[in-house]
Amino acid sequence: MGTKLAHPRIQLIHAVTVAQGPIHGAFARLWPEARIVDLTEASLATDLAEARELTDAFTDRMAALIHFGVETGADGVLFTCSAFGAAIEAARESIEIPVLKPDEAMIEAALAQGASEGSRIGGLATFTPTIASLAGELDVAAEARGLKPDIDLRHVPGALEALRDSREDEHDRLIAEAAAEMTDVDVLILAQFSMSGARDAIAEVPGRPVLTAPNEAVKKLRRLLEET
Repeated sequence: MGTKLAHPRIQLIHAVTVAQGPIHGAFARLWPEARIVDLTEASLATDLAEARELTDAFTDRMAALIHFGVETGADGVLFTCSAFGAAIEAARESIEIPVLKPDEAMIEAALAQGASEGSRIGGLATFTPTIASLAGELDVAAEARGLKPDIDLRHVPGALEALRDSREDEHDRLIAEAAAEMTDVDVLILAQFSMSGARDAIAEVPGRPVLTAPNEAVKKLRRLLEET
């Protein structure tokens, strides 16, 4: 058994500021003892939207951000932008502390919910590049577990713009409306940290749990550090 850290230092790395509130809330609810430190690299989202694909340059940038966390004493690193999964995975290979991709814990939970043959996993995203990243991560994780779920990922137009303009009610409404069109899935995931505030606006559907990335990420990171 490892030694449990009383107040672990967690480096949060953001590409958009709207992800900060949801992840801060998740830590407050699920791991208030953790000391969280924010680092925002706002050009990442803009550069990815222009590049339209994850290049080696993004992997190098992820590595630099991770090393900053390590060098400043972080016990764990958590990225909060879901569009950079493959770059984060490549960049963290030689890192000794836990480094989590934004969606990996939620993906694990979703696959556990939809572990039966022919299960259906639905997902919503408000940032278009997230869909390709999430689809790839879901496929890899499902294959590693010998699963072949039906995956339906959809973009919610206008929601991210509404959130950036401080129109939270409209953001949540658009996501709730999109979720209402996905009642036939076995589990629904909200792909981005910034979407978790819409969770309460989504109508409950029996047999369809709704998972958010911040909650699952905090639970996994805490488990990893307490097992170290």
